[in-house]
Amino acid sequence: MDRITARFHVTWPGFTLDLDLDLPGRGLTAIFGHSGSGKTTLLRCIAGLERAEQGYLSFNGEVWQDQKTFLPTYKRPLGYVFQEASLFPHLTVLRNLRYGLTRSKAEQNISLDHAIELLGIGALLERKPERLSGGERQRVGIARALAVSPRILLMDEPLAALDLARKQEVLPYLERLRDELEIPILYVTHSPDEVGRLANHLVALAGGSVVAQGLLAETLSRIDLPIRLGEERGVVLEGIVSERDEEWHLERVEFPGGFLWMRDRSTPLGHTVRVRIPSGGISLSRLPQQDSSILNTLAGVVEAIGEDDHPAHSLVRVRVGESVLLARITKRSAAALELRRGLPVWAQVKSVAVAQ
Repeated sequence: MDRITARFHVTWPGFTLDLDLDLPGRGLTAIFGHSGSGKTTLLRCIAGLERAEQGYLSFNGEVWQDQKTFLPTYKRPLGYVFQEASLFPHLTVLRNLRYGLTRSKAEQNISLDHAIELLGIGALLERKPERLSGGERQRVGIARALAVSPRILLMDEPLAALDLARKQEVLPYLERLRDELEIPILYVTHSPDEVGRLANHLVALAGGSVVAQGLLAETLSRIDLPIRLGEERGVVLEGIVSERDEEWHLERVEFPGGFLWMRDRSTPLGHTVRVRIPSGGISLSRLPQQDSSILNTLAGVVEAIGEDDHPAHSLVRVRVGESVLLARITKRSAAALELRRGLPVWAQVKSVAVAQ
Protein backbone atom coordinates (compact mmCIF):
# COMPACT_ATOMS: atom_id res chain seq x y z
CA MET A 1 0.00 0.00 0.00
CA ASP A 2 1.23 3.50 -0.85
CA ARG A 3 2.40 5.45 2.21
CA ILE A 4 4.02 8.75 3.12
CA THR A 5 6.64 8.59 5.88
CA ALA A 6 7.72 11.93 7.35
CA ARG A 7 10.06 12.67 10.26
CA PHE A 8 11.08 16.28 10.84
CA HIS A 9 12.87 18.17 13.57
CA VAL A 10 12.94 21.97 13.20
CA THR A 11 14.05 24.36 15.93
CA TRP A 12 13.33 28.09 15.97
CA PRO A 13 13.57 30.53 18.90
CA GLY A 14 10.63 29.62 21.11
CA PHE A 15 9.35 26.79 18.90
CA THR A 16 10.32 23.23 18.04
CA LEU A 17 8.66 20.99 15.47
CA ASP A 18 9.33 17.33 16.22
CA LEU A 19 7.13 14.95 14.22
CA ASP A 20 7.03 11.31 13.15
CA LEU A 21 4.19 10.57 10.72
CA ASP A 22 2.95 7.61 8.71
CA LEU A 23 0.27 8.83 6.30
CA PRO A 24 -1.92 7.06 3.73
CA GLY A 25 -1.15 7.37 0.03
CA ARG A 26 -4.73 8.24 -0.88
CA GLY A 27 -7.64 10.22 0.54
CA LEU A 28 -7.66 13.47 2.46
CA THR A 29 -5.56 13.82 5.59
CA ALA A 30 -6.51 16.81 7.72
CA ILE A 31 -3.63 18.42 9.61
CA PHE A 32 -5.53 20.01 12.47
CA GLY A 33 -4.54 22.26 15.36
CA HIS A 34 -4.55 25.75 16.76
CA SER A 35 -2.48 28.57 15.29
CA GLY A 36 1.20 28.04 16.08
CA SER A 37 0.92 24.26 16.37
CA GLY A 38 3.23 23.66 13.38
CA LYS A 39 0.73 22.85 10.63
CA THR A 40 2.13 25.12 7.92
CA THR A 41 5.73 24.34 8.87
CA LEU A 42 4.99 20.63 8.38
CA LEU A 43 3.50 21.32 4.95
CA ARG A 44 6.49 23.46 3.95
CA CYS A 45 8.88 20.69 5.03
CA ILE A 46 7.01 18.19 2.86
CA ALA A 47 7.11 20.64 -0.06
CA GLY A 48 10.83 21.26 0.39
CA LEU A 49 10.22 24.95 1.10
CA GLU A 50 11.56 24.46 4.63
CA ARG A 51 14.68 22.35 5.15
CA ALA A 52 14.56 20.57 8.49
CA GLU A 53 17.99 20.15 10.04
CA GLN A 54 16.94 16.61 10.85
CA GLY A 55 14.50 15.23 8.33
CA TYR A 56 13.34 12.15 6.48
CA LEU A 57 10.62 12.00 3.85
CA SER A 58 9.65 9.15 1.57
CA PHE A 59 6.72 9.05 -0.81
CA ASN A 60 5.57 5.59 -1.88
CA GLY A 61 9.07 4.26 -1.18
CA GLU A 62 10.82 7.10 -3.04
CA VAL A 63 13.10 9.10 -0.75
CA TRP A 64 12.73 12.86 -1.07
CA GLN A 65 14.85 13.74 1.96
CA ASP A 66 17.30 11.96 4.25
CA GLN A 67 20.84 12.59 5.51
CA LYS A 68 22.25 12.45 1.97
CA THR A 69 19.31 13.51 -0.18
CA PHE A 70 17.27 16.69 -0.43
CA LEU A 71 15.03 16.90 -3.47
CA PRO A 72 14.38 20.58 -4.26
CA THR A 73 10.79 21.74 -4.48
CA TYR A 74 10.74 21.97 -8.27
CA LYS A 75 11.69 18.29 -8.51
CA ARG A 76 8.95 17.14 -6.13
CA PRO A 77 5.80 16.14 -8.05
CA LEU A 78 3.39 18.13 -5.92
CA GLY A 79 0.73 20.79 -6.16
CA TYR A 80 0.51 23.49 -3.50
CA VAL A 81 -2.61 25.53 -2.73
CA PHE A 82 -2.21 28.61 -0.53
CA GLN A 83 -4.80 30.67 1.32
CA GLU A 84 -4.78 33.17 -1.54
CA ALA A 85 -4.99 31.98 -5.14
CA SER A 86 -2.46 34.64 -6.33
CA LEU A 87 -3.51 34.48 -9.97
CA PHE A 88 -1.80 36.58 -12.61
CA PRO A 89 -4.18 39.56 -12.99
CA HIS A 90 -3.33 40.22 -16.64
CA LEU A 91 -4.09 36.63 -17.75
CA THR A 92 -7.44 34.94 -18.28
CA VAL A 93 -8.35 31.92 -16.18
CA LEU A 94 -7.39 29.59 -19.02
CA ARG A 95 -4.01 31.25 -19.52
CA ASN A 96 -3.38 31.13 -15.77
CA LEU A 97 -4.01 27.38 -15.90
CA ARG A 98 -1.79 26.88 -18.94
CA TYR A 99 1.05 28.90 -17.41
CA GLY A 100 1.85 26.10 -14.97
CA LEU A 101 1.63 23.49 -17.71
CA THR A 102 4.43 25.08 -19.70
CA ARG A 103 6.75 24.60 -16.70
CA SER A 104 5.68 21.11 -15.72
CA LYS A 105 7.54 18.04 -16.92
CA ALA A 106 5.27 15.63 -15.04
CA GLU A 107 3.40 12.86 -16.79
CA GLN A 108 -0.14 14.10 -17.37
CA ASN A 109 -2.14 11.80 -15.09
CA ILE A 110 -4.61 14.64 -14.45
CA SER A 111 -5.51 16.43 -17.66
CA LEU A 112 -6.26 20.13 -17.78
CA ASP A 113 -9.81 19.35 -18.93
CA HIS A 114 -10.27 16.99 -15.97
CA ALA A 115 -9.05 19.65 -13.53
CA ILE A 116 -11.44 22.18 -15.05
CA GLU A 117 -14.33 19.73 -14.79
CA LEU A 118 -13.51 18.70 -11.20
CA LEU A 119 -13.57 22.33 -10.04
CA GLY A 120 -16.54 23.39 -12.16
CA ILE A 121 -14.79 26.37 -13.76
CA GLY A 122 -15.58 25.74 -17.43
CA ALA A 123 -17.71 28.89 -17.66
CA LEU A 124 -14.94 31.05 -16.17
CA LEU A 125 -12.10 30.34 -18.60
CA GLU A 126 -12.19 33.63 -20.50
CA ARG A 127 -12.56 35.82 -17.43
CA LYS A 128 -9.72 37.66 -15.74
CA PRO A 129 -9.24 37.30 -11.96
CA GLU A 130 -10.79 40.71 -11.22
CA ARG A 131 -14.13 39.34 -12.45
CA LEU A 132 -14.09 36.31 -10.16
CA SER A 133 -15.53 35.93 -6.68
CA GLY A 134 -13.26 34.80 -3.86
CA GLY A 135 -14.61 31.26 -4.11
CA GLU A 136 -14.14 31.20 -7.88
CA ARG A 137 -10.56 32.44 -7.57
CA GLN A 138 -9.74 29.71 -5.09
CA ARG A 139 -11.29 27.02 -7.30
CA VAL A 140 -9.12 28.28 -10.17
CA GLY A 141 -6.08 28.19 -7.88
CA ILE A 142 -6.82 24.56 -6.97
CA ALA A 143 -7.31 23.65 -10.64
CA ARG A 144 -3.96 25.28 -11.44
CA ALA A 145 -2.28 23.12 -8.79
CA LEU A 146 -3.90 20.01 -10.28
CA ALA A 147 -3.04 20.94 -13.86
CA VAL A 148 0.63 20.10 -13.29
CA SER A 149 -0.41 16.47 -12.57
CA PRO A 150 0.92 16.28 -9.01
CA ARG A 151 1.33 12.98 -7.20
CA ILE A 152 0.39 14.72 -3.95
CA LEU A 153 -1.70 17.84 -3.30
CA LEU A 154 -0.83 20.13 -0.39
CA MET A 155 -3.49 22.61 0.75
CA ASP A 156 -2.69 25.27 3.36
CA GLU A 157 -6.00 26.51 4.81
CA PRO A 158 -7.49 27.08 1.34
CA LEU A 159 -10.80 28.40 2.73
CA ALA A 160 -9.41 30.65 5.48
CA ALA A 161 -9.74 33.85 3.45
CA LEU A 162 -13.35 33.18 2.39
CA ASP A 163 -16.60 34.13 4.08
CA LEU A 164 -19.11 31.45 5.06
CA ALA A 165 -21.10 31.63 1.82
CA ARG A 166 -17.99 31.25 -0.35
CA LYS A 167 -16.75 28.38 1.84
CA GLN A 168 -20.03 26.55 1.30
CA GLU A 169 -19.59 27.13 -2.43
CA VAL A 170 -16.13 25.52 -2.51
CA LEU A 171 -16.61 22.59 -0.07
CA PRO A 172 -18.53 20.31 -2.47
CA TYR A 173 -15.64 20.59 -4.95
CA LEU A 174 -13.16 19.60 -2.25
CA GLU A 175 -15.31 16.55 -1.53
CA ARG A 176 -15.09 15.63 -5.20
CA LEU A 177 -11.31 15.90 -5.14
CA ARG A 178 -11.17 13.65 -2.07
CA ASP A 179 -13.45 11.04 -3.61
CA GLU A 180 -12.26 11.03 -7.23
CA LEU A 181 -8.52 11.71 -7.20
CA GLU A 182 -6.10 8.81 -6.88
CA ILE A 183 -3.54 10.98 -5.09
CA PRO A 184 -3.22 11.93 -1.40
CA ILE A 185 -4.34 15.36 -0.20
CA LEU A 186 -2.74 16.93 2.88
CA TYR A 187 -5.14 19.60 4.09
CA VAL A 188 -4.09 22.10 6.78
CA THR A 189 -6.95 23.63 8.76
CA HIS A 190 -7.99 24.83 12.20
CA SER A 191 -11.69 24.49 11.31
CA PRO A 192 -13.52 21.61 13.05
CA ASP A 193 -16.29 21.78 10.45
CA GLU A 194 -13.85 21.25 7.56
CA VAL A 195 -12.26 18.30 9.36
CA GLY A 196 -15.62 16.68 10.05
CA ARG A 197 -16.82 17.12 6.49
CA LEU A 198 -13.68 16.36 4.49
CA ALA A 199 -11.14 14.23 6.35
CA ASN A 200 -10.54 10.51 5.94
CA HIS A 201 -7.46 10.61 8.15
CA LEU A 202 -6.56 13.00 10.96
CA VAL A 203 -3.27 14.36 12.26
CA ALA A 204 -3.75 16.56 15.33
CA LEU A 205 -0.86 18.84 16.29
CA ALA A 206 -0.16 20.86 19.42
CA GLY A 207 3.02 22.76 20.22
CA GLY A 208 4.92 21.24 17.30
CA SER A 209 4.15 17.64 18.30
CA VAL A 210 1.69 15.00 17.16
CA VAL A 211 -1.16 14.57 19.63
CA ALA A 212 -2.87 11.89 17.53
CA GLN A 213 -2.96 10.42 14.04
CA GLY A 214 -5.19 7.83 12.42
CA LEU A 215 -8.48 7.29 10.64
CA LEU A 216 -10.89 10.09 11.49
CA ALA A 217 -13.65 8.00 13.11
CA GLU A 218 -11.22 5.86 15.11
CA THR A 219 -9.16 8.82 16.32
CA LEU A 220 -12.14 10.90 17.45
CA SER A 221 -13.62 7.95 19.35
CA ARG A 222 -10.52 7.33 21.49
CA ILE A 223 -11.17 8.26 25.12
CA ASP A 224 -7.48 8.66 25.93
CA LEU A 225 -6.93 11.59 23.54
CA PRO A 226 -7.93 15.24 24.04
CA ILE A 227 -9.23 15.63 20.48
CA ARG A 228 -12.40 17.56 19.92
CA LEU A 229 -14.09 19.11 16.91
CA GLY A 230 -15.81 22.18 18.26
CA GLU A 231 -16.85 22.69 21.86
CA GLU A 232 -16.82 19.07 23.00
CA ARG A 233 -15.70 15.56 22.19
CA GLY A 234 -17.74 13.50 19.74
CA VAL A 235 -17.64 11.26 16.70
CA VAL A 236 -18.27 11.56 12.98
CA LEU A 237 -20.15 8.74 11.25
CA GLU A 238 -20.60 8.24 7.52
CA GLY A 239 -23.90 6.88 6.29
CA ILE A 240 -26.30 6.67 3.38
CA VAL A 241 -29.71 8.37 3.17
CA SER A 242 -32.02 5.39 2.72
CA GLU A 243 -35.54 6.67 3.38
CA ARG A 244 -37.63 9.81 3.66
CA ASP A 245 -40.63 10.26 5.96
CA GLU A 246 -42.56 13.05 4.29
CA GLU A 247 -45.29 13.13 6.92
CA TRP A 248 -42.86 13.99 9.74
CA HIS A 249 -40.22 15.72 7.57
CA LEU A 250 -37.46 13.29 8.47
CA GLU A 251 -34.80 11.35 6.59
CA ARG A 252 -33.15 8.11 7.65
CA VAL A 253 -29.38 7.70 7.54
CA GLU A 254 -28.02 4.15 7.68
CA PHE A 255 -24.49 3.60 8.97
CA PRO A 256 -22.51 0.43 9.76
CA GLY A 257 -24.28 -0.65 12.94
CA GLY A 258 -27.68 1.02 12.74
CA PHE A 259 -29.60 4.04 11.50
CA LEU A 260 -30.54 7.53 12.63
CA TRP A 261 -33.60 9.63 11.87
CA MET A 262 -32.73 13.27 11.18
CA ARG A 263 -34.43 16.44 10.06
CA ASP A 264 -35.21 16.24 6.35
CA ARG A 265 -32.63 18.17 4.37
CA SER A 266 -33.96 16.97 0.97
CA THR A 267 -30.84 14.86 0.56
CA PRO A 268 -31.18 12.53 -2.46
CA LEU A 269 -31.79 8.90 -1.53
CA GLY A 270 -28.58 6.87 -1.80
CA HIS A 271 -26.46 9.94 -1.12
CA THR A 272 -23.60 9.61 1.37
CA VAL A 273 -23.55 12.05 4.28
CA ARG A 274 -21.46 12.53 7.39
CA VAL A 275 -23.10 13.15 10.73
CA ARG A 276 -21.54 14.56 13.90
CA ILE A 277 -22.71 13.25 17.26
CA PRO A 278 -21.39 15.13 20.31
CA SER A 279 -20.66 13.11 23.43
CA GLY A 280 -23.04 15.30 25.43
CA GLY A 281 -25.81 14.41 22.99
CA ILE A 282 -25.95 10.75 24.10
CA SER A 283 -27.51 9.24 27.20
CA LEU A 284 -27.21 5.59 28.25
CA SER A 285 -29.64 3.11 29.76
CA ARG A 286 -29.60 -0.58 30.67
CA LEU A 287 -33.02 -1.14 29.08
CA PRO A 288 -34.70 0.31 25.98
CA GLN A 289 -36.88 3.31 26.84
CA GLN A 290 -40.43 3.08 25.53
CA ASP A 291 -41.83 6.43 26.72
CA SER A 292 -39.11 8.84 25.63
CA SER A 293 -39.19 11.74 23.20
CA ILE A 294 -35.75 10.70 21.92
CA LEU A 295 -36.18 9.34 18.41
CA ASN A 296 -32.91 7.45 17.99
CA THR A 297 -32.03 4.57 20.33
CA LEU A 298 -29.20 2.19 19.42
CA ALA A 299 -28.19 -1.11 20.99
CA GLY A 300 -24.51 -1.24 21.90
CA VAL A 301 -21.84 -2.60 24.21
CA VAL A 302 -19.57 -0.66 26.55
CA GLU A 303 -15.98 -0.88 25.30
CA ALA A 304 -14.21 1.47 27.68
CA ILE A 305 -14.77 4.09 30.37
CA GLY A 306 -12.41 7.01 30.85
CA GLU A 307 -12.03 10.45 32.37
CA ASP A 308 -13.59 13.59 30.93
CA ASP A 309 -12.30 17.15 31.40
CA HIS A 310 -14.38 17.67 34.55
CA PRO A 311 -14.11 15.28 37.50
CA ALA A 312 -17.91 14.95 37.65
CA HIS A 313 -18.04 13.28 34.21
CA SER A 314 -16.92 10.09 32.52
CA LEU A 315 -16.48 9.33 28.84
CA VAL A 316 -17.97 6.02 27.77
CA ARG A 317 -17.00 4.40 24.48
CA VAL A 318 -19.89 2.33 23.12
CA ARG A 319 -19.58 -0.11 20.23
CA VAL A 320 -22.65 -0.09 17.96
CA GLY A 321 -22.09 -2.74 15.30
CA GLU A 322 -19.06 -1.64 13.28
CA SER A 323 -19.27 1.93 14.59
CA VAL A 324 -18.36 3.64 17.85
CA LEU A 325 -20.08 6.36 19.87
CA LEU A 326 -18.77 8.48 22.75
CA ALA A 327 -21.14 9.33 25.59
CA ARG A 328 -20.37 11.90 28.29
CA ILE A 329 -22.32 11.10 31.45
CA THR A 330 -21.90 11.90 35.14
CA LYS A 331 -19.86 9.50 37.22
CA ARG A 332 -22.87 9.22 39.51
CA SER A 333 -24.94 7.92 36.58
CA ALA A 334 -22.18 5.52 35.55
CA ALA A 335 -22.11 4.12 39.08
CA ALA A 336 -25.91 3.85 39.27
CA LEU A 337 -25.98 1.94 35.99
CA GLU A 338 -23.04 -0.20 37.13
CA LEU A 339 -21.34 0.39 33.80
CA ARG A 340 -18.42 -1.87 32.97
CA ARG A 341 -16.62 -3.14 29.91
CA GLY A 342 -18.71 -5.65 27.93
CA LEU A 343 -22.05 -4.51 29.38
CA PRO A 344 -24.92 -4.23 26.86
CA VAL A 345 -26.47 -0.75 26.89
CA TRP A 346 -28.87 1.38 24.91
CA ALA A 347 -27.51 4.65 23.54
CA GLN A 348 -30.13 7.36 23.21
CA VAL A 349 -28.94 9.88 20.63
CA LYS A 350 -30.38 13.26 21.54
CA SER A 351 -28.27 15.44 19.26
CA VAL A 352 -27.07 14.73 15.72
CA ALA A 353 -26.19 17.04 12.83
CA VAL A 354 -24.89 16.77 9.31
CA ALA A 355 -21.22 17.73 9.12
CA GLN A 356 -21.13 20.85 6.96
